[in-house]
Amino acid sequence: MTTIGSAIPGTGRRHRPVERMIELLLVVCALVSAVTTGLIIAVLSVETVHFFAADEVSVVDFLTGLEWNPLLGAEKHFGIWPLVCGTLLVTVVAMAIAIPFGLLTALYLSEYAAPNVRAILKPVLEVLAGVPTVVYGFFALTVITPILQKLYSGFEVYNVTSAGLAVGIMCLPIVCSISEDSFRAVPSRLREGAYGIGATRFDVSVKIVMPAALSGIVAASLLAIARAVGETMIVALAAGNLARLTLNPTGQAQTMTAYVVQIFLGDASNFGPEYYSSYAVAASLFVMTLILTLIGHRVRVRFREEYE
Repeated sequence: MTTIGSAIPGTGRRHRPVERMIELLLVVCALVSAVTTGLIIAVLSVETVHFFAADEVSVVDFLTGLEWNPLLGAEKHFGIWPLVCGTLLVTVVAMAIAIPFGLLTALYLSEYAAPNVRAILKPVLEVLAGVPTVVYGFFALTVITPILQKLYSGFEVYNVTSAGLAVGIMCLPIVCSISEDSFRAVPSRLREGAYGIGATRFDVSVKIVMPAALSGIVAASLLAIARAVGETMIVALAAGNLARLTLNPTGQAQTMTAYVVQIFLGDASNFGPEYYSSYAVAASLFVMTLILTLIGHRVRVRFREEYE
């Protein structure tokens, strides 16, 4: 059997160089991604080893210490847990907004919204994803914080709740978009079969569509969590720079990314342990996001549904 391309003399030979160029371009793009990731890991590893090799702080003190004070005072402390606590606290507040509201919005767009309504709401959500994070930071500082202070006078000017709410709004399109794609990927015959036995639209949405799209929901949630953990500008502007172990969302806290920003603003010498500690913090953050990525991959493989 001859194909259309082979039926035209010389067509395959003309296209062969173009296909090879495209293949070479794709290989180069893949290599650029791999090399970039490798260079990032190499830089973080070398500078982190340099930080611990200075004999001013041990790995045990860094991983188990409960006080982080590298810049002020005669005695410096490099226990990372206050920074981890601030990061996780902001992430929890953000996910309390992004995950439930994102899933509900995705479910509405997939199962309830009319096509013309979906055509309007989907681009609006995508616009939220394109807003610069520094704008979210100023929005948290100038809009969300005053509203919170009117509701409760105990909120400080820089506080975890304000930063977490802004990060949650930023992560909302991630959860919504990926979840909606997962919902719409569920075969329509499953819905039709449920409707055929008398199920309501709510029953179909909650008991058929959501369980079938569980892997996509988990992937969207973990991706949003990783995005919130690595957020920089919002927390640097709105959460404050006081590293402390606290569960109080009304006060300020410092995240891992905000500390890195603080160091590279020139508050520390380029040759001191506080400077190299920023690489150790960045390496810890890299490991956290890597673990989240691996968990997301395992969950997707474990709960992925295949339909024929």
